[in-house]
Amino acid sequence: MSNLPVPSRYRSTPDKPVSDQEREDLTARINEAYTDGKLDDEQYHAQLDRVFAARTLGELVPVVEAVGAVPTYKEPDIVAQTGTNAPGELAEIRQPGGRAALTVLAVAGGAILVLLVLLLLLF
Repeated sequence: MSNLPVPSRYRSTPDKPVSDQEREDLTARINEAYTDGKLDDEQYHAQLDRVFAARTLGELVPVVEAVGAVPTYKEPDIVAQTGTNAPGELAEIRQPGGRAALTVLAVAGGAILVLLVLLLLLF
C-alpha cells in the first residue's frame, strides 16, 4: 500500500503517461535527496533508472515515496528575512520620520481634546 495521499496525481491518475517535465522534476528531486544524504549511491541509481523506465505515473510511486513530498512553500512569510541584517543581529535605531511624528502629535492632540471636553462637561 502506498503512503501517498489519494489526491496525489500518482495515485489518482496512475495510468496517465509520464511527461518529460515530470521526469525532469523527479530527477531534480532525486539529485537533491542524494546531495542531502537521503539516498546512497545504489538507491540513487535505482531511482533514476525507475524514472527513465516508467511509462505511467503509477510506476513512479516508489520514486516519489523515496525522495519525499514536495514542499508546498519554500519559506514561510513569518520566517522570511526582509532587512539587510543577519538573523539575530540588532537593527540600527531609526529616527522618527515626519509621518510618524505627525501621527503621534495627532493622537496626543486628540486625547487632550477629549480630556478637555470631559472636564468641561463635568464642571
